[in-house]
Amino acid sequence: MLAKLAPQPFSGKDWVFEIKWDGFRAIAYVNEDFSLRSRNQKELKYNFPELDELKQLTSNAVFDGEIVVMKEGKADFQALLERGKAVSPTEIELQTRRSPAVYVVFDILEKDGKPLVDLPLTERKEILQRSVCEGQHVLLSDFVEANGEAYYAAALEKGLEGVVAKKKSSPYEVGLRSGNWLKIKKLRSCDCVIFGYTKGTGARAETFGALLLGLYDADGKPVYVGKVGTGFSQPLLKTLSELFQSLKTDDAPFNPDIPDEVTWLKPDLVCEIGYQVVTRDVRLRMSRFLGLREDKLPSECTLDQIGQGDLAEYVAKRDFSVTTEPKSGGEKKSGAKAFVVQEHHARRLHYDLRLEKDWVLKSWAVPKGIPVDTSEKRLAVETEDHPLGYAGFEGEIPKGQYGAGTVKIWDRGVYEAKVWDEKIIEFTLEGEKLKGRYVLVRLKKAGEKSWLLLKGKEE
Repeated sequence: MLAKLAPQPFSGKDWVFEIKWDGFRAIAYVNEDFSLRSRNQKELKYNFPELDELKQLTSNAVFDGEIVVMKEGKADFQALLERGKAVSPTEIELQTRRSPAVYVVFDILEKDGKPLVDLPLTERKEILQRSVCEGQHVLLSDFVEANGEAYYAAALEKGLEGVVAKKKSSPYEVGLRSGNWLKIKKLRSCDCVIFGYTKGTGARAETFGALLLGLYDADGKPVYVGKVGTGFSQPLLKTLSELFQSLKTDDAPFNPDIPDEVTWLKPDLVCEIGYQVVTRDVRLRMSRFLGLREDKLPSECTLDQIGQGDLAEYVAKRDFSVTTEPKSGGEKKSGAKAFVVQEHHARRLHYDLRLEKDWVLKSWAVPKGIPVDTSEKRLAVETEDHPLGYAGFEGEIPKGQYGAGTVKIWDRGVYEAKVWDEKIIEFTLEGEKLKGRYVLVRLKKAGEKSWLLLKGKEE
């Protein structure tokens, strides 16, 4: 059963609301044999051997659910993709230990040989509760009734992608997208340059398959951010194909590493793209074509549009016609994440610790400096997120501006997070001055923004 996209969150007594998980949809068959099938009928049990646990938690049943990999309290689709790519038994075993999966069960289709798809959702939920136990790698999807708007807001606050609304009276409609299930998610958008297109097949044989999208980095170089193949009407496909004829070129701006046949275009056209999230390898996920942007220059389509988190507080505190601090910018690099410590001579001297996460610099003001000994404990006050470009900022913030004073880079390098949740952040620094384990512990009694920064003992 499939879900239609709802334009906005809503509430209603005839509906239940569940978390929308960012994972692999899978039907689990738990009978004499165990099978875990994707929507395209691919067998997934070999890639996720830990989900074999389901056989100990239930019997003679067919379930619908989502396979997810959780990191830092959220579903990590990039880690899940890596699990799906593993082929050799050794690699699968390594990935299983490194990124264990969970099967989130949200529906039951059959029990003890009896089909349940014609029953109302509420009855299926009751049978589901009686039919399977939770385990280390198996969870039952929780839900709320009626209060969809509040649940949606809570989901976004936790960094989740949205919710699914399901009508209580609905049967399980195999393969249908009837509107009895609705997905409600926050859709972001950015303006991309069209650098090419893939060869179309079937109904699109005379037009194109998908558009190849790119954005410019801080040095003005084009970066591939994915392709988009949805959001086109037949007349629009024809119109765009006609526009492309005069823009064809043999110059390839980047290597998209895709198997499709590509026709390259001069970077003259800009389009608006809706998307759900940005993956760690800088690809727009769940992208959709929203229209051409004739009012925007290709050079304005820069990487800092995507994944910059919520910089509203940072921007609101600064007048960029006066201060030289970066409004945005900064390239997201693959591999290890960056950190910087800036010596900040404001009203009082303090040090700003900034860790790259989710396309921004998570920031703390540390009045007495970063501890270098395990016996030292320092107060760290959480401040607003800063753009990635701030990691390279040095200079004078003018008088009258927020944080007025001199900023110098005291140390910088890369870091690796071991734990990152609401209460504790444990990470290892590899800088020019600072090296080794550090821990940030939230001090709720001292205020929501107060943390304790410790130098951790080496393992």
